[in-house]
Amino acid sequence: MPFAASVFLEFNLPNGTTWFYFSFLLAIALFFKFGRVLSFRNLDVILMFLLVPGFLLLLEAKPNVVLPEREPALAAARLVAVSAGTSFDGGASAAVASTFAADPLLFASSWLWWGYLWLLAGSAILMIRCLVDLALVSRPALTPNLTLGGLAWFAGALFVCLMAVAFRPERTQGGSVPPPHKSVVEKQAKPIGPETTALALAQGSLESALRYWSTRSLAVLCHLAVVIGLVVIGYRHFQDASAGMAAATFYLMLPYTGMHVGQAHHVWPMALVVWAIAAYRMPRLSGMLLGLASVTAYVPALLLPIWISFYWRRGVLRFLSGYLFTVGLGLAAIALVIFSMEDLSRILREGLSLAGWQPWRVPTTEGFWTGVHWAYRIPIFIAYLAFVITTAFWPAPKSLAHVIALSAAVLIGIQFWYADQGGVYVLWYLPLLMLMVFRPNLSDRRPALLQTDADWFGRTRRLIGKLTGRLAKPSDMPIKAA
Repeated sequence: MPFAASVFLEFNLPNGTTWFYFSFLLAIALFFKFGRVLSFRNLDVILMFLLVPGFLLLLEAKPNVVLPEREPALAAARLVAVSAGTSFDGGASAAVASTFAADPLLFASSWLWWGYLWLLAGSAILMIRCLVDLALVSRPALTPNLTLGGLAWFAGALFVCLMAVAFRPERTQGGSVPPPHKSVVEKQAKPIGPETTALALAQGSLESALRYWSTRSLAVLCHLAVVIGLVVIGYRHFQDASAGMAAATFYLMLPYTGMHVGQAHHVWPMALVVWAIAAYRMPRLSGMLLGLASVTAYVPALLLPIWISFYWRRGVLRFLSGYLFTVGLGLAAIALVIFSMEDLSRILREGLSLAGWQPWRVPTTEGFWTGVHWAYRIPIFIAYLAFVITTAFWPAPKSLAHVIALSAAVLIGIQFWYADQGGVYVLWYLPLLMLMVFRPNLSDRRPALLQTDADWFGRTRRLIGKLTGRLAKPSDMPIKAA
């Protein structure tokens, strides 16, 4: 009986290549419109997999200390073993581990740079697609090839599988290979991409086991929030529950979600942005959600010009009041936590020394810009800032479709100048791409005009204006002569 139980319970997760092919075939079967081959829906389904080859190149180029026989730098390991006076067997594995701990880039092949180049080229195509979407007003209603119930069942099954991926224990492969050095394990366990200061502070005081379960649980909950938000947007704002469920299913099916399913800093900001879109008819609530995303992840702060233009003369003050209140409260909490820590100076020095966000500094992290002169990042950064400023004025007025497409374009544009693994942060904009793919005509989805006479905020503002005018008005009383 134990033998039979082990046979049925020995389930192996697919690797990146298998996930890529099977998810692509499933996406074609579910969302490809075979009756309208020349349609944007079919093009979008294919474009969603455009970045996967770049990720596969990165996975292949990354060093594998647990299995040193697959290392691209096998010759370097042999040299280390010879210099140490050991044979190239188990003793060489320890030499490989110590060499990797001293210089991780020694084991990175030339494919690493080409992988990041692929990611940036694919990101450029996706950004162009977002800008083209601004001119697409008429969108035909293209339903998925599966019913709403079938999509819901498939999405639930995918979410359960992703939970297994998120909480799976890290195990070494092979029997004769000794475990790597402690520093190597720490570097392998570090998630792709740096976490923001706010998220790092929230996790810094936890023990290792508790930190593992808390971060993975937070990541799974954020993915669940994104999925529910996509369904709510489809049901309420698209008037099509099947479109929202299709967007959620496609989001869970794509390999990018599985690659970063356990990393909360990839999905946390987009979970808040998705719900800000879902609550766009309540400007103050949308502002609070976007403000919370900005103060904890920083990246969504670049979306502020788009949302201000979206709410212009339609509740912009309410939106800004919610945004500024949340940002101020969050900054105060972060400052209180930082000043209560003993190593304040070290934290400030590390924050100011990050070269990923500073294009005028030499990048020292892994990415496309590693080894490239820092001056080439300056014009790209300036062009990106000009694009962000332009989104505040163009197009005008904005509909919900413009907000979705421009927000995705702004978040994609960060990948081009961000030096620390720029291009891998697909989850920052992937839910927006899902909404863009399955959206109908949204030209009439705009914030409602406010009835200032019946609104308490408008009455309060007029009352404050009257009181201020009376206090500032000079007195008409005649002044008696002495």
